[in-house]
Amino acid sequence: MTEKQENKHSKHPMKKWDKVKGENSWTMFKVISEFVMGFETLNKLGPCVSIFGSARTKPDHPYYKLAVDIARLLTNEGYGVITGGGPGIMEAGNKGAHIYGGKSVGLNINLPFEQNHNQYIDDDNNLDFQYFFVRKVMFVKYAQAFIALPGGFGTLDELFEVLTLVQTGKISKVPIILVGSDYWKGMKSWIVETVFEKENNISKGDLDLLPITDSLEEVIELINHFYNEKTRELSPNYEL
Repeated sequence: MTEKQENKHSKHPMKKWDKVKGENSWTMFKVISEFVMGFETLNKLGPCVSIFGSARTKPDHPYYKLAVDIARLLTNEGYGVITGGGPGIMEAGNKGAHIYGGKSVGLNINLPFEQNHNQYIDDDNNLDFQYFFVRKVMFVKYAQAFIALPGGFGTLDELFEVLTLVQTGKISKVPIILVGSDYWKGMKSWIVETVFEKENNISKGDLDLLPITDSLEEVIELINHFYNEKTRELSPNYEL
């Protein structure tokens, strides 16, 4: 039986859109404008490191203070710092870069709640995005490493996006570092015991993509060891 015949004898009519806005075709121009804005700004910056983490982390929290110190050490190593531009861990990352004289980049996303850009972003590196997928491209393309501190769905989304791109070879292999063992060890155990050992849904080598540490010095050591070992010129992670 053909698909057309199946539809003819179906008990339910085919689903239809309520309405399709005519301006959807013009959305591509908005998307292109965001890509142009991001590329023209970030191409000039040089190598950076992306720091992910919760927008809800308060300045008196140990993870906030740890993010400030990590950004400080990254600045000392000559890296710019890219965050999502908001409060919490993002603010801490920008703060550590800003007060120690480094490049501080904020990739803001327009949301109905939570997101307002923090005060520690360089004026000329403060970008606003409407589309999450364009923003993700900027996070990934210009970062030589990714550091994930504790966060919620947004942090997990960004983390697994990068892991997937590295695993599939869509971007260059780069350090991906989880900071905060108490927070991340349960997830790592689930990945090892269930995703890998029980279900065999990833390869053994994929487990090496997720080192966990509580030491800010080790974060820097992992990044420096990776690039010293590779002995290559730093460059964006992929070409579109």
